[in-house]
Amino acid sequence: ELVTAAPPAEMRSMAIGLAHSLSRYKLKFSPDKVDTMIVQAIGLLDDLDKELNTYAMRLKEWYGWHFPEMGKIVPDNLMYAKTIQKMGVRTKCKGLDLSDILAEEVEAELKDAAEISMGTEVSEEDVANILMLCEQVVSLSEYRAQLWDYLKNRMNAIAPNLSVMVGELVGARLIAHAGSLMNLAKQPASTVQILGAEKALFRALKAKHDTPKYGLIYHASLVGQAQPKNKGKISRVLAAKCALSIRVDALGESSTATIGIDSRLKVEDRLRQLEGRAPVEAADAAPAARPQPAVVMAADTDKGRGYSVAADSTLAPSGKKKKGAKDEADDDAAAAKKAKKAKKAAKEGEGEKKRKRDGEGGSGGKDGEKKKK
Repeated sequence: ELVTAAPPAEMRSMAIGLAHSLSRYKLKFSPDKVDTMIVQAIGLLDDLDKELNTYAMRLKEWYGWHFPEMGKIVPDNLMYAKTIQKMGVRTKCKGLDLSDILAEEVEAELKDAAEISMGTEVSEEDVANILMLCEQVVSLSEYRAQLWDYLKNRMNAIAPNLSVMVGELVGARLIAHAGSLMNLAKQPASTVQILGAEKALFRALKAKHDTPKYGLIYHASLVGQAQPKNKGKISRVLAAKCALSIRVDALGESSTATIGIDSRLKVEDRLRQLEGRAPVEAADAAPAARPQPAVVMAADTDKGRGYSVAADSTLAPSGKKKKGAKDEADDDAAAAKKAKKAKKAAKEGEGEKKRKRDGEGGSGGKDGEKKKK
C-alpha cells in the first residue's frame, strides 16, 4: 500500500526478498558455520564403519576356506584385502613382493604359512568374486579416510574450542546428538556430561539407583587418561569447560580456538592434582630453587622499641592456669569429702540395723524362758 506504482507481482517478489534478507540476518547465515554437514558426516562415518566391519568379516570367512592361517597373521582389514588383491591364490604368495603392504617379518611368516596351509582349493570364478569384494573393502576404507579428513576440517572451522577439549570425533557426536551446535550451546554442563546416556539415567531414576556419571564424553582422551576412581570427577570438570567452549563456538565471532586451549590446561592440572602429581608450573619451578629475600622485622630496625615475645603465645596466662588448677583441686576435695560422708552414713545405718536385730533376739529369748518356768 505504501508503493502504489509497483504492480502486485513485483510487490510479492519484493516481500519474498525482504523476508529472505531478514531471515539471513537473524540466522547470521554463513556457509562455514553450517553444522548440518557435521551431523550428516558423523552419521555416514558410523554407517561406513558398520559396513566395513561386515564386509571385512565376510571376506575373512570366505577366503579363510582357502587360506585360514592368513587371518591371524594379517589382522588389519585393509592390509588383508590389499594382500588378497595382489596375491590371488596362496600358491602365488612365495614369488610375490609384499613389502609395500606388509612388514618384513609378517611377509616372511605369511610365505611360510602359505606353503603348509591346510585350506581347500578354489576355482577361478570364486577368486574373481573374492577379488571384487576386496575392491569394495579397499574403496570403502579409502572413502572413510577421506570423510574423516573432511569431518576434522569442518569441526575445526565450526567448533574449534570443542575440538580442542574433547577431539573432533566426540565433539561431532555431541553436536549430532543435540541436533545442532546452537541446541548444544543451550544445554547446561550437567546435561553435556550425561549426553548419550539417557536410557541409563531414566532407568536409574526409576529404580532409585545411582545416576550415570558420563555419556558420550567418556570417549574423550582426558577422561581416558584418568584412573577409574577419578573418571567421574574429570568428566564433570571437562563437561563444565566444554559447555563454555560450545557457547563461545556457537555465539562467538572468532574462527580459531581461544578459550579451549586454556580450559584444557586447567582440566589437565585438575587431573594431575587428583592423581597426586605436581602441576606443570610447580614441577618446572621445583628443580631451580630461587633465593628468597630476607625478612627484616620492624623491631630489629628500631632499637628503642621492644618486642613482647609473650604476646605471640596462644596459651592462657599462667595466673589463670593456677586458678583453674586450684578450682579443680577444690572440686576433687569436695567430692572426696562427700563420698566419705556417704560411706560413714552407710556404716552408721548398718550398725543401727544390727543393734535392732540383736535387741529383738534378746527379748525373744527372755519370753521363752518365762514360758518354760
